Amino acid sequence: MNKTLLNAAIAGSFLFSATANAEIFWQDISATYLNGSNYEVGDTDRQVFTFEHAAGYSWGDSFLFVDRLDSDDGFTETYAEISPRFKVYDFAEDSLIKAAYVATTWEVGQGFDNYLVGVGTDLNVTGFDYIQLNAYRRSNEFYESNYQLTAVWGIPFAENFYYDGFLDWSSASEGHAAEMNFTSQLKYNIGPMVGYDNRLYVGVEYAHWNNKFGISGIDERNLNLLVKIHL
Repeated sequence: MNKTLLNAAIAGSFLFSATANAEIFWQDISATYLNGSNYEVGDTDRQVFTFEHAAGYSWGDSFLFVDRLDSDDGFTETYAEISPRFKVYDFAEDSLIKAAYVATTWEVGQGFDNYLVGVGTDLNVTGFDYIQLNAYRRSNEFYESNYQLTAVWGIPFAENFYYDGFLDWSSASEGHAAEMNFTSQLKYNIGPMVGYDNRLYVGVEYAHWNNKFGISGIDERNLNLLVKIHL
């Protein structure tokens, strides 16, 4: 097992242990396949297999994903993020701000680990399944510490369509240009058409990524075909 998968497994085990006695309000497990031909930094043609787990607990919430990237030139890479948020305050049910959190993330790559700590919130906005806003201080393996702002959202519409995604902005620091990654998915649930009881999506993912990996002038505009199954 490579180091990235091992670290992700250790973190997942720790998170499972920490939540074993917590009340679970909801959880979701999914697997995604992406195929695109406009990647920057490395081979342009890649397939990506992603496992995701998200859950809400009595202590807060968590999100974990593991990406396995397979390039057409034979290069492979594994990357994971583990993001527990610890609830510190609940606001009134009808208020714009639903809750406040201590927000954390562990980024696990091949040869690096980055750690993020900050604050987060959930918003009540009509028409959205969820909106999360987080602000972090980043401690990075290969460049100086910096700051990151993250927004995450999900919007159902037209019965079986869904639009979700994230926006990450990180500040410049020594060895790292200011970076913006706006990645979203537009998809249609074909589960009812094929007799699948859960959600089975087909659609596209589009990445609009300026200064990818903090490399000045490396801008990715990348459309991927998508298949995503919720388990």
